[in-house]
Order: sequence, then C-alpha cells, then structure tokens
Amino acid sequence: MTLPVALSRRRVLSLLGGAPMLPLASSVSAACLFTACGGSDGPAFKSVSFSSTPAPDLSNAAAMATTNVSSVMTVNFDDGSKVDYKLAYQPFFVTGNKVPDGKGGTLLAGGYYDINNQPIIDRSVAGSERHFFSDSPDGTSLLTVPGAKVDGVKGNPVFAVVQFEYTTWAQDGKTDMYGKLPSPIAVLTLDQDKTTGKLSLVKYHNVDTSKVHGLWITCGASLSPWGTHLSSEEYEPDAFADRAKNYMNDFSQNLYGNPATANPYHYGHLPEVTVNADGTGSIKKHFCLGRISHELIQVMGDNRTALMGDDATNSAYFIFVADKEKDLSAGTLYAAKVGGSTDFSSTASAAAPLTWIKLGKASSAEIEQLAGTLKPTDIMTVVKEDPKDASFTKIVANGKTEWVKLKDGMEKAAAFLETHRYAALKGASMGFTKMEGTTVNLKDKVAYSALQNIQSSMVAGNAANVPGNGISVPKQLVAGGVMALNLKGGQKDTDGAAINSDWVPADVKPLLVGKDLLAADGKTLQGDALGNTADPNMVANPDNLKFSETMRTLFIGEDSSQHVTNMLWAYNVDTKQLSRLMTLPAGAESTGLHAVDEINGWTYIMSNFQHAGDWGGIHAKVKDTLDPLIKANFNGKFGADVGYLTAAPTQMRLNKD
Repeated sequence: MTLPVALSRRRVLSLLGGAPMLPLASSVSAACLFTACGGSDGPAFKSVSFSSTPAPDLSNAAAMATTNVSSVMTVNFDDGSKVDYKLAYQPFFVTGNKVPDGKGGTLLAGGYYDINNQPIIDRSVAGSERHFFSDSPDGTSLLTVPGAKVDGVKGNPVFAVVQFEYTTWAQDGKTDMYGKLPSPIAVLTLDQDKTTGKLSLVKYHNVDTSKVHGLWITCGASLSPWGTHLSSEEYEPDAFADRAKNYMNDFSQNLYGNPATANPYHYGHLPEVTVNADGTGSIKKHFCLGRISHELIQVMGDNRTALMGDDATNSAYFIFVADKEKDLSAGTLYAAKVGGSTDFSSTASAAAPLTWIKLGKASSAEIEQLAGTLKPTDIMTVVKEDPKDASFTKIVANGKTEWVKLKDGMEKAAAFLETHRYAALKGASMGFTKMEGTTVNLKDKVAYSALQNIQSSMVAGNAANVPGNGISVPKQLVAGGVMALNLKGGQKDTDGAAINSDWVPADVKPLLVGKDLLAADGKTLQGDALGNTADPNMVANPDNLKFSETMRTLFIGEDSSQHVTNMLWAYNVDTKQLSRLMTLPAGAESTGLHAVDEINGWTYIMSNFQHAGDWGGIHAKVKDTLDPLIKANFNGKFGADVGYLTAAPTQMRLNKD
C-alpha cells in the first residue's frame, strides 16, 4: 500500500494490522494536593512554569545527536518569590551497557531472556555472538516501598520499573527484530542523595516473566494509585493470522525454543509489577481488561476505573471497572460509542458525547483458562470476502474489513480474547487512529488521551472509516492531537444498566492539535528547511502523556514521523502555556514519561527514548551528518537512554525549607 508519510515499522504494523487515593511516590500529601503547600513558616507553593528549549538545527549537529535540554523550571511561591532550576538530562544507563546486579556482578541493561531466564543470543554475525539487548526502553514508574532496604544504598531507597518494548535490529544491522523477542522488564534500585535529591543506580533486577507466558511488545506504562507498575502489551497478535506473519513463530522460538509453543491469546493483556523491599519484583498478568493494543492504562480516582489507550488503526475508547478497589483481577469491560459530528482535528469543535456498550464481565483467571483451551475458530468465524450470508456481520477492525459470525455461547470469550472484533460487532465506535497514552487530572476530573495521527480510519471516505460511527473528519491531520475527556458518575450503559463508577468519560474534545506543513495544493505534506513536515513549534504525533497534579502540567512525548527531532513538551492546563522541554536524538521517540510531584521532598520528570537514528524520509538533510554521531553516542545506534530530567546543583523541589 502507499503510505502518506514516512512511517516507523511500529506505525506500519498498526496500519496494516491495527479526595482520591494517591500513589506513595507520585503525589504530594492528600491534604495539600489541590492547595498551595509550603513549610510551616515559609511561603506556600503557587505554580510552576517552564521556558522552552529551542529546536536544534544542523548549526549544532551535536545537539541533534543526543538529548538536548536548556529549559528552566520556575517554581513560584505565594509571597512573590521564585526559584529557577536549569534542567539537564541525567541517564541511569545506555542499554547494552553493563549495570550492577546488587550481588557484586553485572547484568546487561535491556538484555533479553527466554522462558528459563537464560540470555537470548544474537547470532547474526558469525564469531561475534552476543546477548540481545533493546534499543527501545519505554514505560517507566518511579516509586517507593515501605520498609525498603537494599545493600549499597546510602541515602533513601527509590525504585524505578522500566520495560523494554522491542529491539529494532540484530547486530548485523539487516535482520529486523521487531516483535520477535519477549520483552524484558527490570526493577532499578536507585540511591536518592538526601542532600541533593540525585538518583544513582545501585542495582538492576530482571523480573522473571515465565509464570505469565513472557511479555509481548511492552509499550507505555503508569504507576497505579496503590504503587504498582501497570505495564502493557501492544498490537495483540491476530489469532486468525498466519503465525509466520504475526511474529508468533519467531517470538515463540526465541522464548520457548519452539516456534509452535506460544499462544497468541496469552498476549495483548495488562501485566502488573509489584516491587519488593529488597529491589526485586514480581509480576502477574490480568486477562480481563480486553485483548487490545494496550498502549497505556490509567486508573482513575476511585482505584477501580481504568481508561485504556488502544494503539491501533480502528481503535476505540475502552474502560474497565474493577469489582474491588486496588484489584484489577475481575470486573466489567466497556467500549465507547461516539455521538455527534465532532471534528477531532479542530480545537474549536464541540465535544462529542460518549455512551458505553457493556462487552462483558469476567475474572482474569477464567479468561486465562479460556485462552489456554479455546482455538480462534471455537469463538467465531472470520472471513475476508463477503460470504453473501445474512448471519455474518461486516466489521472494520485493525484497518481491515472482515465478515464475522459469533459461535453460540462464545460472547464472554469473544469480549475478552477477540475484543476488537467483538466490540465492532456490538456497535462500538472503532474509528480512531493510534490511541496512544492516557493520563488523568484528578482535581478537574478530566482524562487526556493522545491520537498520534488523525488520518486513515478517522477520515470520511477512507476505506477504514465506518460511516455513522461518530468519527469522521473532513481531511486528515497527520500531526494528530491530544483529547480531553470529562469524567462523570451516574451513567448507564446502552442496555440501560447503571455503570458502577463516578469516573466514566462522558464526552471527548480536542485539547491540542498539531499543524501539518502543506504544499500549495493544501494536501501534500511539504518539509521545511530542515525536513519537518509538521510545525516544530507545536506538538506533533503525541504519544506518551503524563499529568502532574501539583504542577498542573500535562507532559507530552512525541513519536513523530514529522519532526526531525522528536520533542518532550509541557502544557500548563491553567495558563495554556506550551513549552518545549527537551529534544531527542534525531529519529528517536520520546518514551518512559512519569511526572513525579514529590519523593522525599524532591520532584522528578522521568524520560527515556527509543531507536535513535531510525531514519525516514524527513531525515534526508540530516542523516549523513548525524548518523556517525548517534552511533558514537549510543552503542553503535543499538542503545538508548533510560533516565530523568534533573537540575544542578540540586534536584527540583516544589517547596521552600
């Protein structure tokens, strides 16, 4: 097919396929969450603002080949005083480097392991075999654990959970490894200096994922209100597809040593990691939140309701309402139906109302059992050509038109194992493109979600667009945007039954949108002098989202095929100020966002990146200059940074002592 812009492999795959409880580590005390807080004698915190880092150009090639930060974070107090923090980026490591295991030895940062926790070896270069490692760190959570004690920590023990989405290439630089390796996930023990707030890596622990069938393409993540790391499994493998084409054979061979062992129904779910006091971690996988392209899940202020990103073509809004607080192992799954005629590419457009279709109620245990016993054809029949049979229903899911017929008694299995197809069958609005990160503003009861692109299934007349589903824009906006969803209680599903939550999205509206740079015909993307095909002074292709309650700031990380250097932004929801905090190495994607209001008095903005130097058409003017610099900075272009935004001489604070 002809693609409108240069797209990453991840995008191509999706186009072809598809007073609340507060976290210990991510918020100030509940008493001062929504008010100005300060010391007992000193001035109280009022607000935060950020200056902008200029977008780099080839006059400073070195800045385009690494993380580039020159922003100042200003903390304002109610007596008119302020403190300025000059920001910088501090990596814990570059993947592929050796890191301490806490036992006197070392481990490979971002290294891959099989079902027996043995290293998976890259044999693509004869005589230079090496342990596979990732160039794509993603979701990160910074947290504390009561009673934590880890050898080597001299200050305060703090932990980061980091997941690694995939690796782009084998070391021969030719063998595409996307989706072919089981994703690792690690717990980092960090030593927080009590005087400066600086974080230093003391221990790296690789989490054993064998009991959850390994992990599949772990993308965005969030910290749950009860202090666990909520992971993701993106681009659920199509159980009806040829195993050689949906990566199952290669994935299974690397994980199990057998291409036939891995079961696609074991992937596309929600893993949850609990960090232990000794810096180790344990994991469980929840099978009852729908098998979709999980990008990032956000639990709302009731500790029960979760809004999920769905990073696919023909994606949808899904919510899950757990039966019990702080327990995602059982509950009810819903998909949204979009009303009205909102233009999602324009912030001037009215909000679109949302109603909710109940897909099913289940526990994780019963769905995992079904996953292990049912074949796809036990659940439904799926054909690619019109069977001329009225018992089949035409649907569009994952960018493909299909005809589907559900088998008798298979509603629950379909709802939780064939969620995209079943939601389309039930009439949900499966029309968004690449629903990425989600986050929540608890005070205002507003959730935010990113649309990486507003194209394809969202555009009237496109083959993937479903007329009448409430999602139809007159023309594409490749640069995408950030949506805002108002959260309310007292809502009923489309069958008239009450939804047991006060945090259900009632409508959705564009909050921020990017701007494509178009040629004179108003349709063709045309790059600027550097090659950007979207305005570099505006957000383009938003992906990671995280909201800071105290700073009242929405942090936005890009995964853009339109900006030559992807950017990390800060948007103040009160002042509407948009600031560019950091630019990434050219070709890299901004990942691993976590806005941490306070840990032991210090404030952190976690940030990683992926696949530096992943060149597309927009990089034609910079590639030759930057490629050798990026190779020198990041392990021959096979490595990537895991780290955070810091300040000197001390870490940022939101109060005065």
